[in-house]
Amino acid sequence: MRTEGKQDTRRAASRRTREVVLDGLAISPGVAIGPVYDTSEIRAETPRRAIQAAGVEQEKARLTAAAATSRKQVNKLKLRLSVLPEEAQEELEPLLDAYAMMLGESRLLRGARKRIETELLSAETAVVDEAEAIAAAILLAKDDDKPGLRRRAGEVREIARRLTRNLTHAGFRSFKDVPAGAILVAEELTPADAALLDPTRIAGVATEEGGSDGHTAIMLRALGIPSVLGCTGLTEAARRDDPCVLDGSNGTVVLRPSEKSLSAGKEALAVHARERTKLGKLRRLPAETLDGEEVDLQANLEIPAELPLIANAGAHGIGLLRTEFLFMNRDSLPDEEAHFEAYRPIVEATGEDGVTIRVLDWGGEKDMEALAEGMEPTYAGPNPALGLRGVRMLLKRPELLEVQFAAILRVAALGPVRALLPMVTVPSEVSQAREIYERVAKRLRRKGVALPDKLPMLGAMIETPGAALAADAIALEADFFAIGTNDLAMYTLAVDRAESAVSHLYDPLHPAVLRLIQFATEAALRLRMPVSLCGEMAGNPRLVPLLLGLGLRSLSMNASAVPRVKQAVRTLKIDDCARFARRVMEQSDPARIQELVMEFGKE
Repeated sequence: MRTEGKQDTRRAASRRTREVVLDGLAISPGVAIGPVYDTSEIRAETPRRAIQAAGVEQEKARLTAAAATSRKQVNKLKLRLSVLPEEAQEELEPLLDAYAMMLGESRLLRGARKRIETELLSAETAVVDEAEAIAAAILLAKDDDKPGLRRRAGEVREIARRLTRNLTHAGFRSFKDVPAGAILVAEELTPADAALLDPTRIAGVATEEGGSDGHTAIMLRALGIPSVLGCTGLTEAARRDDPCVLDGSNGTVVLRPSEKSLSAGKEALAVHARERTKLGKLRRLPAETLDGEEVDLQANLEIPAELPLIANAGAHGIGLLRTEFLFMNRDSLPDEEAHFEAYRPIVEATGEDGVTIRVLDWGGEKDMEALAEGMEPTYAGPNPALGLRGVRMLLKRPELLEVQFAAILRVAALGPVRALLPMVTVPSEVSQAREIYERVAKRLRRKGVALPDKLPMLGAMIETPGAALAADAIALEADFFAIGTNDLAMYTLAVDRAESAVSHLYDPLHPAVLRLIQFATEAALRLRMPVSLCGEMAGNPRLVPLLLGLGLRSLSMNASAVPRVKQAVRTLKIDDCARFARRVMEQSDPARIQELVMEFGKE
């Protein structure tokens, strides 16, 4: 028995010293080497609890007090912003503003109070139920912007978490004791947690939960801390003070590394430092080919919180500002002033580089309570992706378009902007929208509102096969094109990327998709009309030779992709790209096209 005990002890010791390699999501690039510091948050116990009718007012008072405490905490977090890097400040401030709004007279608090009154639930139970109902409705929306839906659901859950912790008097975790140079390991981090991290002390961050497109991921990138999220098995395998090598570029965490792994980690750390210096120098260099052709690299903006990442990436302007964030999680429509105040800081921050503002792209399937109340239920239809969405819906509800147009025209006096119409399929949609556009401009001028002498350009998104094939006719009505490759590929191939059974068929390099891009681009170029391409294709450095070869000179992408795309542009010659594009367009097999793309530049 004693011998068996010693063997168990040796086996346990061996497990504690054995190297463990874990894979997760690469969130923030960089390599960190240091000891593990594990941290966890005491779970707030919120057992389901019913109340008597006589206790309703008391529970509502508890909820009101918890909301007031939560608002104070959010305001305290705002005071901390001044000690964070500028990029992180600008990332977190709009999020904290959104938190403050949800802690006011919001749908979440109204719904929780109603549940207390009608279902006789305790305050914490009512908050949890209402938050999950709202989050579930957001996540079930048939919207191509899945990351945006997850972020919005996460915001609701984060506020519910804060409320329930204050209702149950459960403390929040602190990061004051994290030693310098440590790698922080946790089950999950919230954006508010990330705001408390000191990037000069913490070498890296690894968590078991979390995704690449949430607010926490954006915060970690803004702070510049090498990070890996979604690392299954991490908290069970890691122990405090374990040596660790974290690679935020490849999404790996090595616990108790061998000499070989430690040596490889040190080499990767040196390589990343050199690469970061190299890409950093590109920020101020032009996106120009070897033969002097300039390429306009712009960034897509999903929410204002991403603005500092765009500035840091060296993008020249915003090629696609999605405006749906203004309509989410609210029960009343944003008015002209709300739109103007949302656009103004973005236009001012972007300066002469310019902003392309896409007006609301909504279909009956999206979780926008304020809009849904004014729409007939039949508008959603059995297949919202093929129903009343984008410009179709706006022309049915012209008052929505008028409000957005008015704000866009007003903000155009502060800097260069363009207005973009979503889901255009026929030329008449552009001409009808232009009539509204010009009518709004005349009304504003009569009121003495300052507008630019020349109205901002009004463009059309090309994101369906019909629009691409009718591009030469649409070009006669629009001032510019923005080719949306994500939806274009989806509609062309009849594939929903979020549908696991068919997602493998989604291929933007399918010959049909490429020919539609080519057709739309050439239609614009024949009229010497600006044309840009946005979507995941624009941010893929390997596709740059093909896109330039097809005639495109303006690409809009996620901010993080800009440096590498710029690096690719600066290694190319336009003639080589044109020859390569001709070779690709001769192919009929997507697999062969993929091979050519991967082989380009190797010969």
